[in-house]
Amino acid sequence: MQVLKFGGTSVGSAKAIEQVCLILQKHKPAGRYAIVVSALGGVTDMLIRCGQQAEKGQESYKEILQEIENRHLDTIRQLFPITAQSSQISQLKKKLNALETLCDGIYQVAELSTRSLDKIMSYGELLSCVIVAEKLKVLGFNATCKDSRELIVTDSNFGHAAVNFPTTNHNIAQYFAQQAADYVVLPGFVAASADGETTTLGRGGSDYTAAIIAAAVNASVLDIWTDVSGMMTADPRIVSQAIPISHISYVEAMELSHFGAKVIYPPTIQPVMNKRIPIWIKNTFAPEDHGTLIQDNTDKSYPVTGISGIQNIALLTLEGSGMVGIPGFSKRLFEALLHERINVILITQSSSEHSITVGIHEAEMLKAKSAVDSEFAQEILERRIAPLIVEKDLCIVAVVGDNMKNHHGTSGRLFGTLGRNGVNVRAIAQGSTEKNISAVINKADLRKALNLMHETFFEAPLKQVNLFIAGVGNVGGKLLEQLEQQQQYLQQELGLQIRVIALANSKHCVFNPTGISLSEWRQQLATGSRMSTSEFVTEIKSLNLRNSVFVDNTASEEVAATYHEFLQHGISVVTCNKIACSSDYSYYKKLKDLARKYNASFLFETNVGAGLPVINTLNDLVRSGDKVHSIEAVLSGSLNFVFNHFVNGASFKEVVKAAQDEGYTEPDPRIDLSGKDVMRKILILARESGAAIEMDEITNHSFLPAECLDAPSVADFYDTLDTFSNHFQDLRIAADKEGKRLKFVARYENGKASVGLQSIAPSHPFYQLEGKDNIVLYTTTRYKDQPLIVKGAGAGADVTASGIFADIIRSAR
Repeated sequence: MQVLKFGGTSVGSAKAIEQVCLILQKHKPAGRYAIVVSALGGVTDMLIRCGQQAEKGQESYKEILQEIENRHLDTIRQLFPITAQSSQISQLKKKLNALETLCDGIYQVAELSTRSLDKIMSYGELLSCVIVAEKLKVLGFNATCKDSRELIVTDSNFGHAAVNFPTTNHNIAQYFAQQAADYVVLPGFVAASADGETTTLGRGGSDYTAAIIAAAVNASVLDIWTDVSGMMTADPRIVSQAIPISHISYVEAMELSHFGAKVIYPPTIQPVMNKRIPIWIKNTFAPEDHGTLIQDNTDKSYPVTGISGIQNIALLTLEGSGMVGIPGFSKRLFEALLHERINVILITQSSSEHSITVGIHEAEMLKAKSAVDSEFAQEILERRIAPLIVEKDLCIVAVVGDNMKNHHGTSGRLFGTLGRNGVNVRAIAQGSTEKNISAVINKADLRKALNLMHETFFEAPLKQVNLFIAGVGNVGGKLLEQLEQQQQYLQQELGLQIRVIALANSKHCVFNPTGISLSEWRQQLATGSRMSTSEFVTEIKSLNLRNSVFVDNTASEEVAATYHEFLQHGISVVTCNKIACSSDYSYYKKLKDLARKYNASFLFETNVGAGLPVINTLNDLVRSGDKVHSIEAVLSGSLNFVFNHFVNGASFKEVVKAAQDEGYTEPDPRIDLSGKDVMRKILILARESGAAIEMDEITNHSFLPAECLDAPSVADFYDTLDTFSNHFQDLRIAADKEGKRLKFVARYENGKASVGLQSIAPSHPFYQLEGKDNIVLYTTTRYKDQPLIVKGAGAGADVTASGIFADIIRSAR
């Protein structure tokens, strides 16, 4: 014999019920079937509201009754020919009249007891059961309907009755032994007490009904038909990459269902597990899908079977020196909670016996606080223990797997992944069987944590990286092109799936938690919302996505001032914006410290030398114990371009204008020509070499006359270049006479830094520097006689974008 249970969505409409009948027609092998059905989807909630409104004296309960009647009438009219409808409608009216009489009585006395509520809720299953059974008869099935209240006997704990299994098993076995029908349809969820009062079996009660019947008749299999294709490795509403679990053990299924996997409920598993009856979870609307088979342990090569979480958890901590070495405190704590019928979800205790912590549902925390403080009032008064500490806004995440005990490092991978992404663990529980590792975390981190855990245990080698990009001009645009171009390579060769979640320019911003199309980002950004830096930052933090990286392609002081907010939330920062690292040393140091503290990357390779490995090379030297004696560099591709073209009688003004037209300078060329940009770069290199130096300590030997720098506009600035053309020509002529070339050089040595225009001799490495190239010479203890040289293109959107791209990959790995 086989037992099949169909949930509320499976019988939620006439079309769904027809699908159920089709499944039964195709079900093989042939044999006898017990078919357990839930109420039509949503009807149980309507019945509860009906009773509650009647209790409050609100006549709107009658409108709900009418809605319930219409729902069932519509289903009957769609399922049956007109000739078969009258008897169905008559049965429906009879039951609904009884329900209305019950609700009228509640309305009159203004009281809804748990007994009355059970009776009200039972009507959903009682109505659907008759409809399904009659539909099977019309289709030619040898079917009948049996009221489960005549078989399943419980105590009188209304709302969540406990089953009397000896009597129930006898009733079920006797009934099916005498029943000739091949298909017996029974209402789930409902039962009756020994004195015949209607009771219900609690959450997941219809599944439980099916399991009770399957165990009593020693069924060959229990099929649970629902609207999903089996149990998933995680809740697909939270983890989009969740996949179906094809096989799972009874214990694993119970653990996952206890921790929130709602496909099946823990009580369902126990009766059939004792009889070793397999449970097959199938999808009514995709019956060809494999689903999930729950049975005895099977050999598995992977440690974790699934992950899950429980929201709205509160932690209760009882602590005090008076507990140490004194027996009975735990007993009294749990008895106090028991008296208030408070379920304990998680327990952890320090080995010093100084404290014990339990997790409960947040809704019960005030009741728990009152009960426990009352129980330990004397000890609290004597200050031997502290009043109960209550923490809320928490949740529990858990990894489940029979095979975790055979794989070393599972817990290490779990907690390492959470820690690297700024998810703080408040409490931990792990049984000695190592089938479950549970952690209590902040409720706001649930989505991030579950996605991280799923990525760690189920999605290797792909790692999802979420980017938030500010600045989509020349550099930002090139970066997006490169990201689109390299998507396939990153996934196949590096195991990285990079998604752009947000984009912003000075006017607009756009967010898409599932990823912005890299081929249509311009259109999406153009229709985005108004850009506000503070709101942009707040939204990024509120999304709280795993492996998040903020990318700053701007030159904005306002944006640079937000880096600390990201880092202290475990969000990595990649930037080509030099302002933060060249601001006050205290802020620079704060950012570096936050990155270390919160396991976030703070990478700014493109601050100096665009895509050249200038900073990484310096970092490698310092980290390996080398000592930097001096740094000498040409760090402005713009200035190098200008002075490389300031030859053969060309005017300085013409060369600067050409550099601006080529995009080698800022819109205001004075930003480059003043040397301030180079000062920032040598400052950053000095700091990265270990110096606590400030910007005002750097000497700037400016070659621009003050009148040029102080010109009121860019146009006026160009006019001053004409005015001082002889000044610039004199600089070039003097260098030519000595056979030298003009280069704007930055230097750091003996704790001092300076920048300025210099005449470079042919023997110097800087002499041959062409175009917009940069060059850096590191003289160190190891590279004392021959400096370490880093040389190459130091300006341009492409190379800068590639440097940012490299930092993004570095942060992800």
